[in-house]
Amino acid sequence: MNRFYLLLVAVALAAGGLLYVARSKPATVPGDNGTPVVVTAADSAFRGNTLGSDSAPVEVVEYADFQCSHCGEFAILQFPTIRDSLIRTGRLRWRLREFPLGFPFSRISSLAAQCAGEQGRYWEMADALFEHQAEWAARVSSDPSSKLRDYARSAGVDAAKYDACMDSKRYAGRIEFSHQEGLARGVGGTPTFFVNGRPLDNRKFASSDDFQHLVDSLAPRSGHKR
Repeated sequence: MNRFYLLLVAVALAAGGLLYVARSKPATVPGDNGTPVVVTAADSAFRGNTLGSDSAPVEVVEYADFQCSHCGEFAILQFPTIRDSLIRTGRLRWRLREFPLGFPFSRISSLAAQCAGEQGRYWEMADALFEHQAEWAARVSSDPSSKLRDYARSAGVDAAKYDACMDSKRYAGRIEFSHQEGLARGVGGTPTFFVNGRPLDNRKFASSDDFQHLVDSLAPRSGHKR
């Protein structure tokens, strides 16, 4: 077993976090009466929203569900440090892929993020969804659309364009392809991480310190110097 795989095992064992696992459910969106989602060529060509330099020596792909409490914990407690110390310094590129688990609002929250992303506010909306998760995700009998719209407006989007995007469910196919891609890669719960294409142990999730150690070990292989 080479050093990289040993490190992945160590990261997984040391993290001690939890992973939310759920069975996949049909690709439907609240209010669409169960209409099947059509995935187009454009949907399958989209590779996810990214933060960081294209020349970063390490890339992490995270599969996440905005209604997943463990994803929210990671986003609030760990990701800010990762963003400041690794992404903004050019050492790490982060790619987020939606993986709706089948919570009542998994797909509508992903749609909200993608519709904000259409106006260049994807990450601001993602931050808001995780930060305010307890407000919109806790009451499964309530439609969170108005709250999601408020978060989008606070993130700086044009409300009319956002509404049109949400009404058309413009990115439902993109989200479904991301979900299908995750299934094909063996994703069964969230958050799930792939580092330079290799999976971390899906039963755990890593801390910001774990990612720091991982990047420190991998960056020299790509000739990166701090």
